[in-house]
Amino acid sequence: MSRKQKKMLVRIIAAAMIFAAGLFVPESEETFSVLWFVRLGVFLCAYFTAGWDILWKAIRNIAHGQVFDENFLMAIASVGAMVIGEYSEGVAVMIFYQVGELFQSVAVGRSRKNISDMMDINPEFANVERNGEVYEVEPDEVQVGETVVIKPGERVPLDGEIVFGSSGMNTAALTGESAPREVTVGDEVISGSVNINGLLKIRVTKPYSDSTVAKILELVENSSENKAKTENFITRFARVYTPIVVIAALLVAVIPPLFTGDWGGWIYKALTFLVVSCPCALVISVPLSYFGGIGGASRHGIMIKGANYLEALAKAQTFVFDKTGTLTKGSFAVSEKYSEGISESELLAYCAAAEQISNHPIAVSIVNAAQSLGDIPKAENAEELAGFGVKAVVDGKEIAVGNARLMEKIGAKMTEKSSVGTIVHCAVDGKYCGYITVSDEIKENSKEALVELKRLGAERTVMLTGDREITANAVAKTVGVDEVQSQLLPDGKVKAVEELYRGKLPNSTLAYVGDGMNDAPSLARADVGIAMGGLGSDAAIEAADIVLMNDNIQNLPLAVRIARKTRRIVMENIVFALAVKLAVLVLTLFNIGNMWAAVFADVGVSVIAIINAMRCMRIK
Repeated sequence: MSRKQKKMLVRIIAAAMIFAAGLFVPESEETFSVLWFVRLGVFLCAYFTAGWDILWKAIRNIAHGQVFDENFLMAIASVGAMVIGEYSEGVAVMIFYQVGELFQSVAVGRSRKNISDMMDINPEFANVERNGEVYEVEPDEVQVGETVVIKPGERVPLDGEIVFGSSGMNTAALTGESAPREVTVGDEVISGSVNINGLLKIRVTKPYSDSTVAKILELVENSSENKAKTENFITRFARVYTPIVVIAALLVAVIPPLFTGDWGGWIYKALTFLVVSCPCALVISVPLSYFGGIGGASRHGIMIKGANYLEALAKAQTFVFDKTGTLTKGSFAVSEKYSEGISESELLAYCAAAEQISNHPIAVSIVNAAQSLGDIPKAENAEELAGFGVKAVVDGKEIAVGNARLMEKIGAKMTEKSSVGTIVHCAVDGKYCGYITVSDEIKENSKEALVELKRLGAERTVMLTGDREITANAVAKTVGVDEVQSQLLPDGKVKAVEELYRGKLPNSTLAYVGDGMNDAPSLARADVGIAMGGLGSDAAIEAADIVLMNDNIQNLPLAVRIARKTRRIVMENIVFALAVKLAVLVLTLFNIGNMWAAVFADVGVSVIAIINAMRCMRIK
């Protein structure tokens, strides 16, 4: 507990002890007797010990035109009870209200813990190396290109590339993964992660304002501004509901006594109305539930920019996926080799020798595959033919490596083959010698994630890609999406999302899942945009509403479960609070309910709703 919370606890205990003492003072049948003054004095002492700040807030808010709030209701109800002689109940209302407020404060503090842990990723300083000396400076004072020294146990202050040392890197605060990443010279590291065991030097590649940690902190700080529709509804509801109940209480206090003459009894009922009408259970528990859901998601490396996106995800029934980098790894590898007249190893060596001049991902994957088998022959007179491929001389032979158009251009008769992936053909001295197929590897858990989504009730899953139809269909069949659209340009993806949006189920939302790099228009068009691979990806953090920081697609169904459980808890709290309050109001009218029942309907319901809301932080 904070110092302020501890002080409040002391006040409550003190007030409760004085209150208990007052209960032992006998009631006097004579008003203004010594015993009556003693009893009143004890209860007034307990009352002001517990609630002086509530009275002050009510007076201050009325002076500023803010009349109908919980402070006003508690002040009027408790003071009214004291005026009509119900001292114990008037004091009890204030004490239990403060208990509820303290419980709320502690609960909010706990729900903020995961978010505050995320805020702790902010580095306090950077050890920058200048002219052979190391200076401790603010992270935002370090320039791009400077070298920063990171000792074991220190947090990485800025994004950069390792130029010296190797170590394990703890990224748990960013990705939710407990296993450390091993890094060495040439690897990129991101701000916010913790150096575990080795001295590192990194060359800064981004200013602090553009670093991963700065963008995440901005995301977290702004998340509370994006309220869910349910939150906004409850806020508007409280503004209307509270004045209506106050007016109803006034009518109950005035109109029935005109006919029955029982002014004390009806005023007591009216004061009970005021206690019951306090909307604390709703106003506190609904935002707390969403806040807890966002905090719980952050524990798993799922960054949600606001409660409105959490609510939108809870209603998602249509899930649209990009292929590369989302359902697949986005890294190419040789998946098939076919040779004619030469061995497969010779085919791979010739292709790799020629492709060494290219930095295209497909060329790199062929070179890597050849290197794993041995040395690559030296190529001479290598040249890249734009739109066709490459040509080079290897061991005195002219090698041509590229697409089908290159084979046609040099007159090499190809063997027609249907293969999943990108086909790279090869000819030696003008004679066709075979091909190599390079494919994007499917993520191991893509299929499991799709199965889990459908188990959660996803009605439609669609994959959009710019890849060839045969490749797209093969990936779609493997991972289990319902539909696939291939050979789409970026604007074609947006049009496809538009069509899917028009065809979604009523009262449902559409979620687009992409890698955040070239899917920004589609991410923006969807009801909720979800970016994969947020670790170090600026575009992902900026374009998406939700970011899966650890690039694990299995966190998508987890995010859906968190969103739906949060929404379910919110609805439980709303229904429970309103039902109990309505029941107590009705019972009070029929002389069954009293001020103690009203205290439960306010404070008790608030505490129960808060406990229920805190479940959002423990969803797995």
